Amino acid sequence: MRILIVEDDLEAAAVMARGLTESGHACVSAPDGVEGLDQARAGEFDVMIVDRMMPRMDGVTLVETLRREGDQTPVLFLSALGEINDRVDGLKAGGDDYLVKPYAFAELIARVEALARRRETGSVQTLLRVGDLEMDLIGRTVHRQGQEIDLQPREFQLLEFMMRHAGQAVTRTMLLEKVWEYHFDPQTNVIDVHISRLRSKIDKGFDRPMLQTVRGAGYRLDA
Repeated sequence: MRILIVEDDLEAAAVMARGLTESGHACVSAPDGVEGLDQARAGEFDVMIVDRMMPRMDGVTLVETLRREGDQTPVLFLSALGEINDRVDGLKAGGDDYLVKPYAFAELIARVEALARRRETGSVQTLLRVGDLEMDLIGRTVHRQGQEIDLQPREFQLLEFMMRHAGQAVTRTMLLEKVWEYHFDPQTNVIDVHISRLRSKIDKGFDRPMLQTVRGAGYRLDA
């Protein structure tokens, strides 16, 4: 299991990483919320362990940002703040579990592994959300700010792929392979046409455009 530890107490983070590594897990550490956000965006993790009180960006803001971008990696909050309101705030921000410091290391491992199992058993995601854009994979519907958006089947597939990779630059090659199932370049403007149609449907009439062109790279859906 690959775990991201976001903790400004470097000694505590090192002890935690050592114990998790000895239990067979791979760990990446970040010393504050800003670097933690960068690490989360750059890599794929099975679980994140996030301290609440950190410099530059606190843990709640970090998790809220990731959830807005569509990142659903399970999060275990660690904090010395143990009042009910503190725990509720962490869970409302998008946290999946909350452990109060000081804690027993055996409990930390048990909770982390439970989150990973929960993700595996519930890995069929039926609702995607990026900012104010929502996609229901079962009902095959898309809404933005509560307004339903009518998409053709290929447009729906294209948007689903973009939402699953929100905040990332998606190349034309990736779209050809994953959406059109082409493993060669057909030398047509099929992607440009569909991106243009999709952009007109999810951005036109709204205050802020979400579907962006990344020069020399491809496209990005950004909340």
